[in-house]
Amino acid sequence: MEATLSEHIPCKIRIIGSVGSGKTTLARKLSAKLRIPYYELDNVVWKRHVPKDIRRADEERNQLFNHMMQTNAWIIEGSHFSEWVFPSFHLADCIIFLDTNVSIRKYRIVRRYMLQLLKLEKSNYKPTFDIFKNMFVWNHGFEHQIKPKVQDLLRQYDRKSVTIRNSYDLTCFLNSFEN
Repeated sequence: MEATLSEHIPCKIRIIGSVGSGKTTLARKLSAKLRIPYYELDNVVWKRHVPKDIRRADEERNQLFNHMMQTNAWIIEGSHFSEWVFPSFHLADCIIFLDTNVSIRKYRIVRRYMLQLLKLEKSNYKPTFDIFKNMFVWNHGFEHQIKPKVQDLLRQYDRKSVTIRNSYDLTCFLNSFEN
């Protein structure tokens, strides 16, 4: 599907992409435009806690995730791609795959880290050098291991999926809500 919407405005939107692909930014924009709540999967997986986040038990994570999906409208964003998130693809009215260029994602990871260290950008976690390094590892893993699986899955959902690769695709997609 091109980077536009078909006949109706979706109420359940699933956004997937690598670290730095623009998932949270797009989720926020769509949430404001459509007045639909958005959820970050990282906040489903992790309990935000000082001094260090705590990973939720699978049962608690799944219960929280299933509760979100049972609502009438949602935008769920995240790079997580394993069995526990698969129902969100099935239930979504629209699936958005942010297939942003790798070099752009790397730039965004560096920029985000610097802005977070300078306290110019808010984060859900304490920005540490270890997390910064891991973002490059996660980005590489997504590109080489998860991306082919996402593309394969989206073939099943061709009528309701959109791949956005650049700012032009994104602009076309967002403009499709204006008509």
